[in-house]
Amino acid sequence: MNRTKGRVVLSKNPKDNLDVAQKIYDKHLSLGASSPLNVIEDFSWSDSGPKIAPTLTDHEEAEFHKGEMEKKYANRDAQMPEIIAGVKKSINLLKASFSDNPKKLADWGISVDDSPKEKPTPKKL
Repeated sequence: MNRTKGRVVLSKNPKDNLDVAQKIYDKHLSLGASSPLNVIEDFSWSDSGPKIAPTLTDHEEAEFHKGEMEKKYANRDAQMPEIIAGVKKSINLLKASFSDNPKKLADWGISVDDSPKEKPTPKKL
């Protein structure tokens, strides 16, 4: 009978890895002193195992907030065209009102750059 060596593929997904870690830890706890994992010298499931559940909670909360963040950005983005249009119209009106002294736009929170524009350098072929 041919036996395969068996290939273990560890996921790159943190949630999947936490789920596997929890299963290993649960099995380790159920076996108690007879668990083969007790021989690991530089790692202790007794120390690290209890960290799995709060880490999973942190992951789930982060994923929830990621979804909430995306909703908030979508709401923001839906309103931005109207607001930007109002800003542009207001700036145009204020520029016309203060045409003799455009620096007064700074009183309205509008940044005014009066430095001369640099001439573009011609591209060399």
